[in-house]
Amino acid sequence: MPASGTLLSVEGLTKYFGSFAACDGIDLKIAKGEIHALLGENGAGKSTLVKMLFGVLEPSAGQIIWDGTPVTIEAPAHARRLGIGMVFQHFSLFEALTVAENIALSLEPGISLSQIAEEARRLSVEYGLPLDPRAHVADLSVGERQRIEIVRALLQNPKLIILDEPTSVLTPQEADRLFETLNKLRAEGRSVLYISHRLEEVQRICDKATVLRHGKVTGACDPSQETAASLARMMVGGDVSEIKRPEAGKTGKVLLEAKGLNAPARTPFATALKDIYLQVRAGEVLAIAGVAGNGQTELFDALSGEFPVDENITVQVDGQPVGAKGINFRRKLGAAFVPEERHGHAAVTGLPLSENLILARNEAESETFLAGGPLRIIRRAVARTRTGLISGAMDVRKSGDNPAAGSLSGGNLQKFIVGRELDRKPKVIIVNQPTWGVDAGAAAHIRQSLVDLAKAGSAVLVISQDLDEIFEIATRIAVISEGKLSDSHPAETMTRERIGLLMGGIHGENVSPETADAH
Repeated sequence: MPASGTLLSVEGLTKYFGSFAACDGIDLKIAKGEIHALLGENGAGKSTLVKMLFGVLEPSAGQIIWDGTPVTIEAPAHARRLGIGMVFQHFSLFEALTVAENIALSLEPGISLSQIAEEARRLSVEYGLPLDPRAHVADLSVGERQRIEIVRALLQNPKLIILDEPTSVLTPQEADRLFETLNKLRAEGRSVLYISHRLEEVQRICDKATVLRHGKVTGACDPSQETAASLARMMVGGDVSEIKRPEAGKTGKVLLEAKGLNAPARTPFATALKDIYLQVRAGEVLAIAGVAGNGQTELFDALSGEFPVDENITVQVDGQPVGAKGINFRRKLGAAFVPEERHGHAAVTGLPLSENLILARNEAESETFLAGGPLRIIRRAVARTRTGLISGAMDVRKSGDNPAAGSLSGGNLQKFIVGRELDRKPKVIIVNQPTWGVDAGAAAHIRQSLVDLAKAGSAVLVISQDLDEIFEIATRIAVISEGKLSDSHPAETMTRERIGLLMGGIHGENVSPETADAH
């Protein structure tokens, strides 16, 4: 490792929001030519820390020392001038613009678009991140969009690049290519601050790791000398339970089915569904893998009834045709749904948890929480009691007995939303990205709850971009790519390489293990 001296150090860095310390006296050092992991649960302080380093937030106390000199980073533009680049988890790209035009928006004025395109092309070749500067973002895969963000950061010649969950939207093959790029940056003496919940990746590529918990540094280590389990223990302060998925073969009747499901793209940037066939039986977890933007949201919408299709027969719940029926009709048949987006979709952030519980019930179920005649009155005490039971069962940590949904951390809100649906004891549950942005402890709780539901005889369909999650809970695995769904296969017969090839758009014939190995 070509490290020679400290590039960045922070001493006692603290950030208060009111009386709450999101970061509390953090000390951290990043050497030149080092890939340094930043680990921690949701709410541990990772995002607050890197926002201070990138000039988005101003520290309440403490000091940032950059290349030996104390600095006050006033704004992201100042951070970039110092030599700090950042690639956020959620990309900030305009789909209607070209690659070069998107890059130009983050650069100083006065550089011609042709110069930007040529330099972006040169860097993309040099760092193994192939891009066409003339391509429109709307036509690119999620992996290609991430390359834009990295090349945009590299154009500013950074000494330190901060990467936030960089592989969460990549196929295994794309992740391998990214790791090659990071190794090249390290060899050049550049540094990387790497935030990820994928602990195997941290072990593989990071030189050091700093662990945050409740806003404080609780440990530091050489990840290569640790196991994924020991890193998880450092993050959560205890053991993370191992998930035991349902036994293959112990299944019952088909409870969810799609037969030749087609759905046109609803917007110019959406994905059309093409001839989808799937079956989910009682007692099994079918997981659908895929890179974001390949039809996952559209598939969830069609199966849930949020956007019904033309023909009833194309979707069936417990043998009942429901394709053209809405979400409440499907709920009455025993189906439950957890969409990808927590805020504003799965929950109304300004309403208390108890009212979010009532909103997710169908007409018959909501009677439990209503009283009176023509003018119905909400039985708030009953709803609050039920909310408390769900929160207890799912270990939802909150500031009061019935706070607003938006006051919960992402992981705790996700646990409540999943628990709200499990409380209905559904025959079928469809969950889109069940642990997106959720820490190790909360993720383990959610996954085990879904597995337990399948073991109790329900049909569980999970749509996920997290291959670790898929292999942990699935009895069968399929892959969606460009709106097409592959055949499903027993989880024990699938490999990451095989899934990666399917993610890359190989359709038609099944990809055999031999085909995957050949690639």
